[in-house]
Amino acid sequence: MLKDILGEVSVLFSYPKHLIILGARIVLAYGFAKPALLKLNDMTATAAWFYELSIPFPTLLAYLVTGIEVVGIVLLILGLFTRQISVLLSFVMIGAMLFVHGQHGYSIADNGIEIPLYYLLFLMLFATFGAGKYALDNVLFKDGNDE
Repeated sequence: MLKDILGEVSVLFSYPKHLIILGARIVLAYGFAKPALLKLNDMTATAAWFYELSIPFPTLLAYLVTGIEVVGIVLLILGLFTRQISVLLSFVMIGAMLFVHGQHGYSIADNGIEIPLYYLLFLMLFATFGAGKYALDNVLFKDGNDE
């Protein structure tokens, strides 16, 4: 009996799966928007900030990180090349944790790694499982997310 109940609950919760994945992609893209636009708005200041943080090749990486974030926002919303952009954005989050947030500990209250770690975990889910049914990846490439 318990097995039957658990099976029914599993089926019930599988229905909104792809809507939840779509919502997670949009929320994550929104989370990248303000930091990306701040960097994009003043690339000279972004490169200077990267230099202050002792990030190697600060000008090159300022442009690279900003480009990945801006393109990533669009691709996450569309669900296009989701696995690939999620890997690139994961590297950005690892860099953010190492160079920006790491010395502040874990808590977001202290500007720690908490939020970048959450982003990294979501990105790893997208890189592993794809963008879900409601994504251009699924339409154009039959990414296997239409189950």
